[in-house]
Amino acid sequence: MSDIKKVVLAYSGGLDTSVIAKWITETYGCEVVTFTADLGQGEEVEPARAKAQALGIKEIYIDDLREEFVRDFVFPMFRANTIYEGEYLLGTSIARPLIAKRLIEIANETGADAIAHGATGKGNDQVRFELGAYALKPGVKVIAPWREWNLNSREKLMEYCEEHNIPVDFNKKGKKSPYSMDANLLHISYEGGILEDPWAEAEEDMWRWSVSPEAAPDKAEYLELTYSKGDIVAIDGKDMTPAEVLTYLNKVGGAHGVGRLDIVENRYVGMKSRGCYETPGGTIMLRAHRAIESITLDREVAHLKDDLMPKYAEMIYNGYWWSPERIMMQKMIDASQETVNGKVRVKLYKGNVIIAGRQSEDSLFDASIATFEDDAGAYDQKDAEGFIKLNALRLRIAAKKGRSPL
Repeated sequence: MSDIKKVVLAYSGGLDTSVIAKWITETYGCEVVTFTADLGQGEEVEPARAKAQALGIKEIYIDDLREEFVRDFVFPMFRANTIYEGEYLLGTSIARPLIAKRLIEIANETGADAIAHGATGKGNDQVRFELGAYALKPGVKVIAPWREWNLNSREKLMEYCEEHNIPVDFNKKGKKSPYSMDANLLHISYEGGILEDPWAEAEEDMWRWSVSPEAAPDKAEYLELTYSKGDIVAIDGKDMTPAEVLTYLNKVGGAHGVGRLDIVENRYVGMKSRGCYETPGGTIMLRAHRAIESITLDREVAHLKDDLMPKYAEMIYNGYWWSPERIMMQKMIDASQETVNGKVRVKLYKGNVIIAGRQSEDSLFDASIATFEDDAGAYDQKDAEGFIKLNALRLRIAAKKGRSPL
């Protein structure tokens, strides 16, 4: 008999987690609470309630977390201009700490002593869910069926459904996508299928959020983004909530072919993985945020942020959102955003995000100094001679000692 009495399961309502719900009940002899999160994945989440009820689940949580997701996770991450390995905008990674947080909150509310997830033993998500859970509830137990059972194929899962009378109507609505997909307001990802061959080009009909750049409109579209302390608060003069901002940018960006990505990334568990991503809104946000920072941040602050960003991105990718080092770094990043206010004008055209203008009352750009025209003495060009000689001093001394770089 298991010592686990009640478990909170991250439940999508799909085949895998439906089997997991039944399997946990049978294997552990415990009560299962299901939790389904609406993170803006573009699919109805309410049907998960009926599916959970059909499995005999008594406590069912279905939560709309879209605003919290963008406000407390996506926006803070973008203040750091975060990208992993130079390309990936961390759409899946940044959703996991919120799911872990809510799993633990529900466990506390319901008196559950364990959580469960449907992540496989090969991926990053198992690490992200569990690191978050342990950080927020050190004594919590974790059930990860894919590391325990022998149901390691779709055929075996279907057989299990037939044996245990688990409804699988959701499998009969059409041809199953050959890809493993994950979606939220920030992105949609694709793995598996032909993508397991890094040489094979992704099929055009795989993409769901964006048109191809070739099929995008021939006329460019302009957007004006208003920033307050590093976050977009309005588009074209219209105030918007964080989730509304990202929803709108996804729509308009996707219509112009913005945000497609095909990469091979290094997973935390050690293997390389090829994935394709659509992140139209996030791609616009990244370019525009760097543009507003370019006129509002001090040079050394901007460069320090750039130096620290890869480490910050690695923390999020590897699942350390709730770690003390990420929290410490976030405070520094947020402090840098106090003056990141103003407007950025972007032009969207056939997959490109082009910066067309930026302005801010907190701008450090001084036209009277930077001008190529007469600066009326604002900058004394003679000062540059001493500046250069002092910076060259160590190079000159080394060269005199015969330490020539040639």
